[in-house]
Amino acid sequence: MGAKLASREPDSSTVEGAAVTAAAPPPKTKRRSHSRAEQRAGTAFAVPGIVLLLVFVIGPAVVSLVLAFTNARLISPTPPEFIGLENFRRAFTEDATFHRSLLNTLLFACIVVPLQGGLGLVLALLVNQKLAGRNFFRTVFFLPVITSMVVVSLLWRFLYQEDGLVNSALSMLTGGAWAGQAWLANPSTALGAIVVMSVWQGVGFHMIIWLAGLQTIPEEVYEAGALDGTTPWQRFWHLTLPLLKPTFVFVLITITIAAMSLFVQVNIMTGGGPVGSTSTIVLQIVQKGFQQQQMGYGAALSLVFFCIVLTLALVQRRLTRDKDS
Repeated sequence: MGAKLASREPDSSTVEGAAVTAAAPPPKTKRRSHSRAEQRAGTAFAVPGIVLLLVFVIGPAVVSLVLAFTNARLISPTPPEFIGLENFRRAFTEDATFHRSLLNTLLFACIVVPLQGGLGLVLALLVNQKLAGRNFFRTVFFLPVITSMVVVSLLWRFLYQEDGLVNSALSMLTGGAWAGQAWLANPSTALGAIVVMSVWQGVGFHMIIWLAGLQTIPEEVYEAGALDGTTPWQRFWHLTLPLLKPTFVFVLITITIAAMSLFVQVNIMTGGGPVGSTSTIVLQIVQKGFQQQQMGYGAALSLVFFCIVLTLALVQRRLTRDKDS
């Protein structure tokens, strides 16, 4: 009986062989086939996006870069000629309208970026409180964002008229002392009026971005701060703002790019007037390239605009990046 049991016991070499067999990896043939199939599927999904990127982004950018050094016109029987840096020399030394447009664009950005970003943060802090009806206010503040900029510009153009709602409201608040004025027809107030409308239309978008950043801050952080005896202002300054730094960088760059691209509001509300007080770089690019058919010069202005925006974005990223990075 003992001999039979002993004969049934597996040999140690057999056990080790079985363990090695069990631990051995499966054949790589199937893995390679699956990997190749996944690569082919990924390539098939990426091809349409790559084609669209080449046709509508990279292709036009290359064409614009080439045209910037020529005297090409939109509709002309004469073929374009290479003129080197002549378009850029003209822009920076002769074109007073471009100088005014550049100044207006930078001034608009300097006002809108801190105003819209700061107001968006204030609204985000307000609607982030655990109060009744906060969802209603979130919706109200965000409604202008989903409204077409063309519609908003047309609406505010009527509001800014001499007999519009803005002047009527100011006259009522001042007891009739405010006589009213045509805000968009006055060179000293036209750009400021567009600033107010632009901030009103876009602040809800950045409110949502700030709100998303606030949602990532754990409640335990504020509880720990409260236990340490800090005031609400101290918690905001030393806890909320440092933890919102990634959101701050994103908001800063997006607002700057949008502000530098000012076009629709100006094109609809003032057309760049009065007396060029609201003319912008993008408006000049469109007018020179399409209305005046100076495609080469318009392409040169677009290249200058690209370099300015890229420089501002890099400077902002440099100033706001983490010290340890």
